[in-house]
Amino acid sequence: MQSVETLARMVAVGQGNAAADLVIKNASILDVITGEQTVSDIAIVEDRIVGTHGTFEGAEVIDAGGRWAVPGFIDTHLHIESSLVTPFEFDRCVLPHGVTTVICDPHEIANVLGSSGIAYFLECAERTVMDVRVNLSSCVPATAFESAGARLEIEDLEPFRQHEKVIGLAEVMNFPGVLAGDEQLLAKLAAFQGGHIDGHAPLLSGMGLNGYLAAGIRTDHEATSAREAREKLLKGMAILIREGSVSKDLDALAEILDANTSSFIALCTDDRNPLDIDEEGHLDSSIRRLIAHGCPIHHVYRAASHSAARIFGLPDRGLVAPGWRADIALLDSLEECQVSEVIAAGSVVTAERFAARAPVEPVGLDSMKARPVAPEAFRVPEQRERNSTPVMAVKPGLILTFREDVVLPVDQQEQLVDLEADMIKVAVIERHGNNHNIGVAFVRGFGLKRGAIASSVGHDSHNITVVGANDADMALAANRLMELRGGFAVADGGAISSELALPLAGLMSLEPFEVVAESLRQLRAAAQAIGCTLPEPFLQVAFLALPVIPHLKMTDRGLFDVDMFEFLS
Repeated sequence: MQSVETLARMVAVGQGNAAADLVIKNASILDVITGEQTVSDIAIVEDRIVGTHGTFEGAEVIDAGGRWAVPGFIDTHLHIESSLVTPFEFDRCVLPHGVTTVICDPHEIANVLGSSGIAYFLECAERTVMDVRVNLSSCVPATAFESAGARLEIEDLEPFRQHEKVIGLAEVMNFPGVLAGDEQLLAKLAAFQGGHIDGHAPLLSGMGLNGYLAAGIRTDHEATSAREAREKLLKGMAILIREGSVSKDLDALAEILDANTSSFIALCTDDRNPLDIDEEGHLDSSIRRLIAHGCPIHHVYRAASHSAARIFGLPDRGLVAPGWRADIALLDSLEECQVSEVIAAGSVVTAERFAARAPVEPVGLDSMKARPVAPEAFRVPEQRERNSTPVMAVKPGLILTFREDVVLPVDQQEQLVDLEADMIKVAVIERHGNNHNIGVAFVRGFGLKRGAIASSVGHDSHNITVVGANDADMALAANRLMELRGGFAVADGGAISSELALPLAGLMSLEPFEVVAESLRQLRAAAQAIGCTLPEPFLQVAFLALPVIPHLKMTDRGLFDVDMFEFLS
């Protein structure tokens, strides 16, 4: 809340009768509503823009030199945990790309640590330079078909509802539960009626989509085709165009962003790692690519800021205009979205601002409770009652997986990998100490010729997921993760060739994002050395165990058919 004295000073500065705290001189302002472009000064008092289209003086002056001034970008749905770094390092990594607000779902850490994971994120959000907002995780665990580390009911979420950083209820992934009238899920939805409820409904259409939206759900980031997105728009759903490290939907959805729809479209990354941010960018990358697709420039910037703010109930931001929050990205190029300087909450983003943040102690350093495994744990007995075996098939850039029924080689009553046909094993090892389950099946699409890849990032329950060409390397890689307290590992010929420790809940590194990015480069090279053909093998592994995304998924309880909602093994 602004005091009467502060408001009086803002009014005076806006009229040119007093000096501002900060003035940006000679800025080319893009109006994301009309598309008008005007060279002007921008006056700022505290965290608010108070004057444009005039000449102002201030205690601090930045000469924009004709650079473009656009509203700070808003990532409308992401999991900071998927950046593999702490919220503080995410802040330092992403804010320089012009992303001044993010709306995160701490779903990953909540599945491991429960309420304490959400509390950790909210404490970090109170101290970051970027404005980190939180949607409370709606589905912990995501389904009843996997073993998570925690369970959150509405009673667990209620204490967080009034926190200043909380927006509403995060992605409601269990859409079959909504349609089936699951009482516990409906209790969460009932509690958040009238507020924001985030959606997650891949491929849902027709009457089922009607029922899902009738619960008050307003957004979706899971549309993977223009046809799917248009039906959801037609039924009043806002579409979040997602471009992450694995889920890459921008090319398929770019055609839906135009003058008629831009008020109902926003941008998100969902899951993006520091290596991709370093090499490609963040929302700035999505913006330049949408413009390259021919989308109207000011409508792209509108979707990235003003529309996002309206959709998620943040009425104070999204315009470079008097009375609006002073979140501004200064660009060297509008078409290329080249961010050269960022103002967040009225102050220039500097290394000193990041250094001044009060630290938050890491949590979940003892969350890895899996037992060491032997190679024999991955043995798959011959399935004599079936002529063929269901196999999970992966495709680059999709978290959707597909079913193929194949005949696998058999030796001594054991089903074997078939490297020539790109058939290797996939296993999920329960790591929360609940039951020590191990589910084993087969997967196609990784291209491995030897070795194994293991990850303790396994959406959404975050058990250990390992794929491999032989059982010995699979056991070696999985056991190394237990020693690291979580992370990624590549095993090759009986030795660990590359690794990254993620000890914070088994999800995040305690190292700077630059160190994590370099480790990911080495891991990527190690995966390629054993034959992996996927551009993002570790995030692709992480999504093999997500049984709310069609069509086949692997959990610690076995191979699961998402379409039929039943186990196949």
